Amino acid sequence: MRVLISGAGVSGPTLAWFLAKTGASITVVEKREAILPHGQNVDLKGSAITVIKKMGLLDRVRQSNTTEKGTQFVDSKGQPFASFPVKDGFSASLSSEFEILRGDLAAILYETSRECPSVKYFFGTTIKEVILNDDKTVRVKFSHGVVEDFDLLVAADGQSSEIRQQCFPAECVNVIDQGMYAVYWTVPRLSSDNDWWNIYIALRSRIITLRPDPYGTIRAMFTRMPCNRDEEMAWLEASKNGKQAQQELLKEDFADAGWQSHRLLNEIEGAPDFYFQVLQQIQMSKWSNARVVCIGNAAYAPSPVAGGGTSLAIIGAYILAGELSKINRNGHPSKAFEAYETIYRPFVEEEQKVPAFVPKIAHPETGWHRWLLHSGLWVLSKGLSKLAAVPRLGNNFDQNSRDNFPLPYYPTLDIKASQIPTS
Repeated sequence: MRVLISGAGVSGPTLAWFLAKTGASITVVEKREAILPHGQNVDLKGSAITVIKKMGLLDRVRQSNTTEKGTQFVDSKGQPFASFPVKDGFSASLSSEFEILRGDLAAILYETSRECPSVKYFFGTTIKEVILNDDKTVRVKFSHGVVEDFDLLVAADGQSSEIRQQCFPAECVNVIDQGMYAVYWTVPRLSSDNDWWNIYIALRSRIITLRPDPYGTIRAMFTRMPCNRDEEMAWLEASKNGKQAQQELLKEDFADAGWQSHRLLNEIEGAPDFYFQVLQQIQMSKWSNARVVCIGNAAYAPSPVAGGGTSLAIIGAYILAGELSKINRNGHPSKAFEAYETIYRPFVEEEQKVPAFVPKIAHPETGWHRWLLHSGLWVLSKGLSKLAAVPRLGNNFDQNSRDNFPLPYYPTLDIKASQIPTS
């Protein structure tokens, strides 16, 4: 089986590694010239951790931990008033025991999968055109002009998937705007910085956060929910107009936000990894079309508001590989695609459910609303602290080490890494 995967982020390399166990020949193309070292925190939870264990990568993931001790909400002077530490056996925190930078996770998955002889990577390469996608083959033209046939094509190229746009009708894809923007970049670490995820809730629907990383720098994030039509238009236009327009808007909109806004805005122009994101959720009525299938954010991006996108991508890659392992050499992949969707869609849809009021509550416009939010967070932190002190009760919150999705058993995928076919 000849498999072409578009995208070398998280889901693509995970799928490639597991498919190598089935004897498939896998080609992965990535538009960037290399695996980017950039990216903010992602966390692994539930069944995704089990998949990582199956790959033998849990120790490497632990070694790349961001060192984050937990989450704490701070006031305008940086004083914490509600803390949610990471504790063994107790995961009622926005931080996770398995916090890792996205770039580090992508590098681990890439390095592991490229060791398989049947997996080939081509960077700086894209699929210019899907020429044919029918019952017999999927034919593509690459950006370097070569035309090739494959048995199936996997779109693992993210939320704005170009493969999805080429191969699926517009009515099949529902892009849900969360009414929220997030901006990320890395800044030098100061002696006053700590190893907590510090969250400052400013007025006018603005949030500023700082998170540690294992490289001696600090990861900054600003989030914004425009409060009126003029603000909505300004942020929407900035999202389309490039880095300079985005930085100018950020400097104007967050100049009076308080806490460490001035420090972070002063570092923005020199940041190597400035990233401006419109928060959207991707929902598809069908994940496959003939011999093309979508996984990860290309199929079901939950958006950072819902969280868990990385875990969904890893679990989805495992299930798709498992279902493909069940078809014979000449079998049509559509049967595996249908099984993958039947098994996984109910869980994905549940994970994507986010009440419309959630991001709005976290972004208060007025001082009164912020006081209510602060009070609720303080009460919650005190209550959870008492629960954590009682092992029997605290164990009920330990979701990280517990499978949240029953992984199907696929004998082919459980062979040892050393037994992966060499051709």
